[in-house]
Amino acid sequence: MTEPTEPTEPTEPIEQPPEPAGASADPAPGAPVQRCGMLAIVGKPNVGKSTLLNALVGQKISITSRKAQTTRHRITGIRTVGEAQFVFVDTPGFQTRHGSALNRSLNKAVTSVLGDVDLVLFVVEAGSFALADAKVLSLLKPGIPALLVANKLDQVNRRGELAPWLRDMQQRHDFAEFVPMSAKNPKDVERLFGICGKYLPEQPWWYAEDELTDRSEKFLASEIVREKLFRLTGDELPYTSTVIIDKFGEEPSPKHGRMVKIAATIVVERDGHKAMVIGEGGERLKRIGTEARQELEKLMGAKVFLELWVKVRSGWADDEARVRSFGYE
Repeated sequence: MTEPTEPTEPTEPIEQPPEPAGASADPAPGAPVQRCGMLAIVGKPNVGKSTLLNALVGQKISITSRKAQTTRHRITGIRTVGEAQFVFVDTPGFQTRHGSALNRSLNKAVTSVLGDVDLVLFVVEAGSFALADAKVLSLLKPGIPALLVANKLDQVNRRGELAPWLRDMQQRHDFAEFVPMSAKNPKDVERLFGICGKYLPEQPWWYAEDELTDRSEKFLASEIVREKLFRLTGDELPYTSTVIIDKFGEEPSPKHGRMVKIAATIVVERDGHKAMVIGEGGERLKRIGTEARQELEKLMGAKVFLELWVKVRSGWADDEARVRSFGYE
């Protein structure tokens, strides 16, 4: 398989929420009052932030895997419930172990959002608090309310042990409320909406009622391929591997209604990693492509043609210019 030319098209950076257009300053008498606000989902790597975001939005917009540092961008998810519009921001897990250019970019994505939100959802594993949790907790800004979201409650065997843990957590930070839950439990997710709603300011919605994210399909395509890459290589492949979209085009199809053609490059740091991704006889790369294509077809409601290549770019995660060229802020 011949390698394509160097990818030059970076992943699109996220934009700030648009100003509400044509909104009246004073609602009509008796009209329901709209609420809208931004909520940051923060926590250490692999604590369940992306799973929680997907559950809150009601559709997968942030990728998940067992590998830490799966989320690398600020992902905005939107959910409108009644008169309240929740704009959730899923951030990368705050990095404390490595000081690469990539990790500095990830940490910048975390710190930049914390001063601009109406509410912080500080996610920890119920009953647990490690140094990595403390590092994230130290970033919370005074004056912005924060909820202690004790996630993965379904994995706690003795619920009675949470009481002393909760007292300890309240001494660490003045949390507005404590929310024990499992992001996989729909009732818990519904309850979280009720708790968060009162923290949203009264103002017009920023997005249309049916919008779910401000990310483009091109961005979501790169993320879905990266998720399949991590899931099908397990712990063998370093987290620094990434995916670049080289081509993303759409054309009408009499048979399928809509057809999307995507060419993407998987970037790894060593020749051995490249062989690992491709697999014997190209089987692993083929499976990555097949699973990504099937999920993208469901997400986009289109027939998808996906072409994957693998390239070696040694040391890219330590190269500031290349990190930016690959779409990281």
